[in-house]
Amino acid sequence: MSKHERWNTLLELLAASGKLEVEEAATALDVSAATIRRDLDELAEQQLLVRTRGGAVVHGVSYELPLRYKSTRHAPEKRRIAEAVADLVTPGEVVGLNGGTTTTEVARALALRFASGRTEAPGTAVPAGPALTVVTNALNIAGELAVRPQIKIVTTGGVARPQTYELVGPLTVGVLNEVVLDVVVLGVDGVDPELGVMAHQEDEASISRLFAERASRVVVVTDSSKMGRRAFARICGLDRIDLLVTDTGIAPETALQLTEAGVEVLTV
Repeated sequence: MSKHERWNTLLELLAASGKLEVEEAATALDVSAATIRRDLDELAEQQLLVRTRGGAVVHGVSYELPLRYKSTRHAPEKRRIAEAVADLVTPGEVVGLNGGTTTTEVARALALRFASGRTEAPGTAVPAGPALTVVTNALNIAGELAVRPQIKIVTTGGVARPQTYELVGPLTVGVLNEVVLDVVVLGVDGVDPELGVMAHQEDEASISRLFAERASRVVVVTDSSKMGRRAFARICGLDRIDLLVTDTGIAPETALQLTEAGVEVLTV
């Protein structure tokens, strides 16, 4: 197991329980206690946890794994979700993307789909202008798509959150208020059949809510681990969501509740 994989696992264990003991972690990862101590010391230097005598606790009251440490969680499911969403996008559309690991995969799938410029069947007219326009408040997504000449990339202004690379605040709101989206693809931290979709941070939730308000169609993308979970800040109710794309791990009763609320559910 590489250092990155160990750190990933340690942070996930810490996020699940709020605290971690060295011996417990060494057993879980099948490495020496000395290796775990070094890992915890290095993670503490990055302010990702707080070292204690014999282990570590989460850093601060609200704990959220930085994006770079969440990218390997449920990776196959996220790729399947992304490919399914990319197939639903029509050439010439304006697509909104908020930040997150799943929407980052969607951005990559869109880049691959539109890479060749042949996005229509032979003999079909291709729309003038860019093959696709993407509006995003995520710096990492903008960076990946900026080098794709067939995709027009529009970024919002705002203040960057280092955990998710998302731009938030009044400057972000100002740009989104001036655009109209055909479809927005939202990554979320929780989906509840009663409360709707949620995010850990209120500033990110408000920007995602505005994305939804500016779009004709709202697509939520999330792996099944987020289903039935609640997060701190509400984005919107299920009545605003047209389609939810997730993996086959979703509980049948949850899928039924979403369908009864008017949300189309696509499992891949």
